[in-house]
Amino acid sequence: MATTREHDQIVDTATEARQGEPGPSVAALLTISIGLAILILAVIWFVFFRT
Repeated sequence: MATTREHDQIVDTATEARQGEPGPSVAALLTISIGLAILILAVIWFVFFRT
């Protein structure tokens, strides 16, 4: 890690500054979108392929 301290401030390289951790909102968005995709596919299956 190239993180250094200068005058009581943390200094990162440009690449390190761009990196971030996905927070709970990203996990919630992923979960909701996967759930909606499964729901839509289930509805399509029931409408078109159920005999």
